Amino acid sequence: MRWLLSIPSGRLLLHPAGALHNSGDMSENTKRPILRIRIVFGDEEMIGPGKAELLERIDRCGSIAAAGREMGMSYKRAWQLIGTLNAMFREPLVDSTRGGPGGGGAVLTEAGRRVLRLYRGFEDDAAAAGAERLKAMQALLRDIPEEK
Repeated sequence: MRWLLSIPSGRLLLHPAGALHNSGDMSENTKRPILRIRIVFGDEEMIGPGKAELLERIDRCGSIAAAGREMGMSYKRAWQLIGTLNAMFREPLVDSTRGGPGGGGAVLTEAGRRVLRLYRGFEDDAAAAGAERLKAMQALLRDIPEEK
């Protein structure tokens, strides 16, 4: 299970992976916590679950536009995020070709695959290191009746 930790505005949020896709609503998944980790390198330089998911989908789809569509993200936003990621690292993470009669495409570079592996590994390490505390915290949660 992938754990995700998010600390927006100083508040710790725990929720299942993928459950909060483009949403701040945690009500559906309060019993299955996940850590959402965002690693901030500078004011505009960060990587988190959204960018990691975008990289994974580009790798699978072979297209920035298709990956963004799958995530409910605009074409422009997907390209902006990839531009930010490519500018952050010494080497680009995504290599793209323009569309045309044969169509364009995008692939993760070796650097992109490495950054993605490192990020996902960091998530796994954090989940393993915090599992006991998370379990203890979860045991303190109030029972919330299921809505019908």
